[in-house]
Amino acid sequence: MDRHIKIIATLGPGTDNYDAVKELVLSGAKIFRLNFSHGGVEFFRKMVDIIRRLEDETGFTLTILQDLSGPKIRTCDVGQGTLEIAKGSEVLIGTPDKFEGATLPFICLDIKDLFKGVQVGDQVALSDGMIRFTVSEILDECLIRVTAVNSGIAPPRKGITFPGKTTPLAPLTEKDKKDLAVGMELGVDVVAMSFVQKPEDICNLRAEMIQYGRRVPIIAKLERTAAIRNLDRILDEADGVMVARGDLGLELDLAELPVAQKRIIKACNKASKPVIVATQMLLSMVNSPMATRAETTDVANAILDGADCIMLSEETAIGRYPGETVRFMRKIAYQIEGFMFEGRERDVLQHFDREHPSTFLAYAAAMLAAKTDARGIVCHSTSGATTRILSACRPAQSIYALSSDHTVRHFTNFSWGVIPAEPPAGVKGHQERTEEFVRRSPAFRDGDIAIITAGQPEPGKSVTQTNVVKLYEKATKEAEE
Repeated sequence: MDRHIKIIATLGPGTDNYDAVKELVLSGAKIFRLNFSHGGVEFFRKMVDIIRRLEDETGFTLTILQDLSGPKIRTCDVGQGTLEIAKGSEVLIGTPDKFEGATLPFICLDIKDLFKGVQVGDQVALSDGMIRFTVSEILDECLIRVTAVNSGIAPPRKGITFPGKTTPLAPLTEKDKKDLAVGMELGVDVVAMSFVQKPEDICNLRAEMIQYGRRVPIIAKLERTAAIRNLDRILDEADGVMVARGDLGLELDLAELPVAQKRIIKACNKASKPVIVATQMLLSMVNSPMATRAETTDVANAILDGADCIMLSEETAIGRYPGETVRFMRKIAYQIEGFMFEGRERDVLQHFDREHPSTFLAYAAAMLAAKTDARGIVCHSTSGATTRILSACRPAQSIYALSSDHTVRHFTNFSWGVIPAEPPAGVKGHQERTEEFVRRSPAFRDGDIAIITAGQPEPGKSVTQTNVVKLYEKATKEAEE
């Protein structure tokens, strides 16, 4: 059985050379994340060159994901050094001009807009959630008193959030705009936008792209509660979603995070939009060749929830065992996907928009593939929309997605069970291309059945939506003769 889940590997100092990236590819990673919160232009240029070289050498479609930093909000330094905070102690949080004369430990935050709308009882998370506070008093427009929920240390220049509040800062920063220009010049395939809160954020990034003459798919990273409240509207604009559990886990009570993950994935599956689960998937493998039992179960449950992609961050960027980590993640996928298809009987159509004709065709193709025990499904889709609907049906067979469009082909790499491919050259009709692909492909043996979906234009038209589902049997050599 082919592996259907997609593995995203973040590149960094631990995987900054040709041999290391090649090991990731051969181990099962087909999507590579360039984290623009770290690294410089020369590093990213080097990584893009290596990935494109490996794409040519291996014949795999390898997708490059640019991850923009977004507005990471940090405390400033007023010369106090690191504060030791005891549970139940009181602390002031304010702008630099409020520091003079402070009689309590002071945490500096120089963004005045963040204090707007803060109320007594609100939560504050500092240093990636290591310390949490409750607002006990509003002293001034830019000065609040908070009470520590737990003990810990508070160094300067650490991340700070107000869980549950809509952040007034735009998610597309000046740094992001400069980084986007670099990404467009390097030819990245997909862009991930951090701290999305509303659909207009996606529109703003897309408008920024247009000036570079490119329009690549956008992944909305869900890290704010405002994004969860606006999920349906964000899904209308975004091409895909990332459940970014690091910052989202600061916004929510950790006990709420698993349910949020499941609801987000369910919404993405229904919308036929690819969804990525990220953060601490196999974190212990940064320094250990073995994962924990909890991590192994977490990866398996993300697949069962309906994730299209599972992402490795520190594990492959700075970890000591990047190749082993990808191989172990792939091994988990084989096991859990085998379990998923044991005696599976379910009506997947109930999850989709029954008014969309492509939904019925995709469902029919998936059902036909199951009933005939087809070797695979071959889909010719100009935009990739039918491919994503097919993927959301979760067939046991691999979906070979044919598209002449480089951008479409590389984005279908995010969808569960999809293997992107270029259509055969010199063949005009979409249906004819799919049949020729089956005839040429070593993935299909003589006598194998392939289920084909394609769009056959009516006379006088050059473009159409998918309107054909066909059972095609690859002829044996004797039959051809």
